[in-house]
Amino acid sequence: MSLQCGIVGLPNVGKSTLFNALSSAKAEAANFPFCTIEPNIGVISVPDDRLITLEKLVKPQKVIPTTIEFVDIAGLVKGASKGEGLGNKFLANIREVDAIIHVIRCFSDDNVVHVAGQVDPVFDKEIIDTELQLKDLESVEKKILRLEKIAKSGDAKAKKMLSVLQTVKLHLEQGKNVRALPMDDLDREATADIFLLTEKPVIYVANVDEASVHTGNTYVDALKSAVSQEKAEVIVISASIEAQIAELDPEERLLFLEEYGLKESGLNKLIRASYSLLDLITYFTAGEKEVKAWTILKGWKAPQAAGVIHTDFEKGFIKAEVIKLNDYVTYGSEQACKEAGKISIEGKEYIVQDGDIMHFRFNV
Repeated sequence: MSLQCGIVGLPNVGKSTLFNALSSAKAEAANFPFCTIEPNIGVISVPDDRLITLEKLVKPQKVIPTTIEFVDIAGLVKGASKGEGLGNKFLANIREVDAIIHVIRCFSDDNVVHVAGQVDPVFDKEIIDTELQLKDLESVEKKILRLEKIAKSGDAKAKKMLSVLQTVKLHLEQGKNVRALPMDDLDREATADIFLLTEKPVIYVANVDEASVHTGNTYVDALKSAVSQEKAEVIVISASIEAQIAELDPEERLLFLEEYGLKESGLNKLIRASYSLLDLITYFTAGEKEVKAWTILKGWKAPQAAGVIHTDFEKGFIKAEVIKLNDYVTYGSEQACKEAGKISIEGKEYIVQDGDIMHFRFNV
């Protein structure tokens, strides 16, 4: 399962600069390539030091990292919910992503015009929020009309779902995003088939000038305050710095980061934040032919994890052989781990842990 994040933002906030930096980013190492599927979609391999460790130990023919897709979603202007600009295309694209990366301008520059005439991150956020809320409201109202007819016949489930949707409708009419509304799994069943845009997890990227990349600024503070009630994360990035990093070789990149006093690139911060936001973890398969990383949801059991390799693995699951990464490093090979009793045999109820090295046995 490849994670897909849609990058949104108003004109002149640095969205294109950030996406172009991602698109031209050279790999952290030779194993982590970047490719572009379409002009507005970039697929980048997720940097993971554990893969480098396993490559040194296993010496496979190839190493395959897990990937993340960044989609540059264009066309959002005021009125997008009504089809203005490229609104319809924008809304179709954004429905397909797992998470939204909302780039917001948090820097002053007289040479870069702001659509509102002045830098105001809260205003920027609210314009996009309003367009998404209006589209969600339209979707909710259509489903309410359908359910009202069914609920009148006495259908208990329809009545329950109708009640949830009416609460969601009121929430949206108050100018609030659905992700900020407490809902349990049963509540989400009422909205699952209409793919609400403001229910999607979001990372707000505060695009700052180079001087503010460590401490932030008043614009960042205002943005954090505005999103404090949402299940969202704010990360501070300088798209300008990221654009410079993208042009450097790996060795030069480390020196560049040191000069700015940075421990990692903004891209890495963005990837880590995306995984954390969506509760994703990574497990590995390791053999002479290949070492490969696989992305799954935290809490998945062994058969589900096997299913991301092939559906037959999940259907015919028998057991999983599991080695902890620390044990693999300590003993140096799968055979040595076996001799030391460090391979555990797990059944269908085993919950996969981040960093597990796994081999599945299954019936065809």
